[in-house]
Amino acid sequence: MNFLNHALLFGQEGGGGGLSGLIFMVIWLALMIVVIAGAWKTFAKAGKPGWGVLIPIYNVILLLQIADKPLWWIILFFIPLVNIVVAILIQIEIAAKFGKGAGFGLGLAFLGFIFYPILGFGDAQYKA
Repeated sequence: MNFLNHALLFGQEGGGGGLSGLIFMVIWLALMIVVIAGAWKTFAKAGKPGWGVLIPIYNVILLLQIADKPLWWIILFFIPLVNIVVAILIQIEIAAKFGKGAGFGLGLAFLGFIFYPILGFGDAQYKA
């Protein structure tokens, strides 16, 4: 069941008029817009097209380029468990490219909805 169905079912529980589900969807949509905008700005700071964040697989290619990792690493994303480790390593390297530490990289990996807007809208500069 997709997210929209969950939100609609959530709004219908308890005999309410669906207002709680609508509020949940509006908050979720606002959060997604902030995250996409932050990632867009992060890509743009690194000299990559910001719209690339919206294109599946291409956004991973751009992340690999920003992290200065070889393109063949994309294959590692298709290997279970290895993909988690690789994704964390890439986020740590992206943080390093913006002058941030490994803790910030872990924040990008696990709390990207908070850390990508900080990186994109903050004063961090990309160091090639």
